[in-house]
Amino acid sequence: MPGHAGGCAAAVRNRPVAPIPASAGVGLKPAHYQHILEHRPAIGWFEVHPENYMGAGGPPHRYLEAIRELYPLSLHGVGLSIGGAGRLDRAHLERLATLVRRYQPALFSEHLAWSTHTRGFMNDLLPLPYNEETLAHVAGHVAEVQDALGRRMLVENPATYLRFEDSSIAETQFLEELATRTGCGLLLDVNNVYVSGTNHGFDPPGYLDRFPTRLVEEIHVAGHVRREDDLGQPLLIDSHDAPVADPVWALLEQALQVAGPLPVLVEWDSSIPAWDGLMREATRAQRILHARTTEHRRHAATA
Repeated sequence: MPGHAGGCAAAVRNRPVAPIPASAGVGLKPAHYQHILEHRPAIGWFEVHPENYMGAGGPPHRYLEAIRELYPLSLHGVGLSIGGAGRLDRAHLERLATLVRRYQPALFSEHLAWSTHTRGFMNDLLPLPYNEETLAHVAGHVAEVQDALGRRMLVENPATYLRFEDSSIAETQFLEELATRTGCGLLLDVNNVYVSGTNHGFDPPGYLDRFPTRLVEEIHVAGHVRREDDLGQPLLIDSHDAPVADPVWALLEQALQVAGPLPVLVEWDSSIPAWDGLMREATRAQRILHARTTEHRRHAATA
């Protein structure tokens, strides 16, 4: 167990923001706390779901404070519901702002999705119709979040299982316009691109060709599961409980070739493997990053 919480917390608050390197990172899970602190593995950074640390104290904060002293952090929210029809939950936003001040993460991101309705909260990230009304509504919420946090946020492209007939704007265009209106950045999840492309019958590499990669500050890869819908067609579920599939690794290579070196996160959020299993995935991501970084430097030297 890490030492006294009060002194460590003060040290974290007084420490400047540590930038996320253009290297592989993984999600921080309680199953790995002790291993990380004892062995200090060669990983570039950790991603944290802030909703797991919104209590006032206790062991989760003591571990996070100790790990923050060793590694940069990125906070990746799942509960803001920036696409929700109602107002943002101010209490949730205030708790999030408190965490940001306490841990000084290099990045904060959320999903282009909604999960609240009236007084209820659904444990899903649900899709939105892409039209001008939705764009204006989400832009207002993004601006409110950025004002509350005093920093730029990143918005992630979603994995979807249905589309709306009244969508009149392509998803890539919607995200680009959202960033233009609000000044937010983008988080590109290439597993979500593959999942949505398979589910809706569009070409994932073509989607990436249209994606505004100049606005991307972080990339995610993850595992998914393959099912069939009622018509016997393939249906992919963004499950985060398996190794990354080969087509998703190929999309990562394509994205890095265009965008250049960026932080790459391996997401694994359920059926958590032992640390060595997670590191195998991170090592593969790091090899791809290294190859693309070397290629970019070579091109820059000859330009």
